[in-house]
Amino acid sequence: MTIAALAQEVRGCTACAAHLPHGPRPVIQVSATSRILIIGQAPGSRVHASGVPWDDRSGLRLREWTGLSLQQLHDPALVAIVPMGFCYPGKGTSGDLPPRRECAALWHDRVLSTLPSERLTLLVGTYAQARYLPQTKGWTLAQRVRCHAAFAPLFPLPHPSWRSTLFMRANPWFAAEVPPALRQAVAAWIN
Repeated sequence: MTIAALAQEVRGCTACAAHLPHGPRPVIQVSATSRILIIGQAPGSRVHASGVPWDDRSGLRLREWTGLSLQQLHDPALVAIVPMGFCYPGKGTSGDLPPRRECAALWHDRVLSTLPSERLTLLVGTYAQARYLPQTKGWTLAQRVRCHAAFAPLFPLPHPSWRSTLFMRANPWFAAEVPPALRQAVAAWIN
């Protein structure tokens, strides 16, 4: 199966439709040439409406951290975007609900096997880090992010939502250390 056909299959997935208050609208961006992979949580309500990954304020902050332009972020030849949950899970009491567990179990191994094996993978948020950095179980988000160099070519990050402002206040080293290292890593993989 080609990567385009697999992406189309993902976009047609309705496995957890009964649990999605706004219905399924899987969001994925992949190419056989993507050298950077972003694994985030799940689309938010704005991305659910547009169908464009990271088409919200979180995406703006992620671009600031990575140094990617809007055009680069949305170029599947450069950047693959494979969230832990492909559909908007709905609102919870303190933000969006967690990504549905079905997505990663159904799709991640198949999709990631079609991407270049040598790539930079951004693990955005604790859900991605729990799956792809299992050796850090029991670590705080700050511990994983601060030790990012130890996981290369995986790069753990906080989720760039409004809550990351609280994370950055509590961890003043983040702004000085992590975005510069991330921009350098991203530049090395896209050049």
